[in-house]
Amino acid sequence: MNPQLLRHLWSLVERSQSSHLLALDDNSLVCWLSEQFVGHPAINPVEADQLQHYIQAKIPLIRDLAQEH
Repeated sequence: MNPQLLRHLWSLVERSQSSHLLALDDNSLVCWLSEQFVGHPAINPVEADQLQHYIQAKIPLIRDLAQEH
């Protein structure tokens, strides 16, 4: 997965409302974050799949960041 996608993902997490991120269950959180990349010019189907797996692996960190804000 390219660094630009990773930066975009973490920027999205930082900009998102904490209450929204915390209200979603794990699967919904992965889906919602993944959907934010629909139409993103730098993402192909392989990277989209990698992104979903990456988000799934980082759910505890995403929730920790949301709780801090």
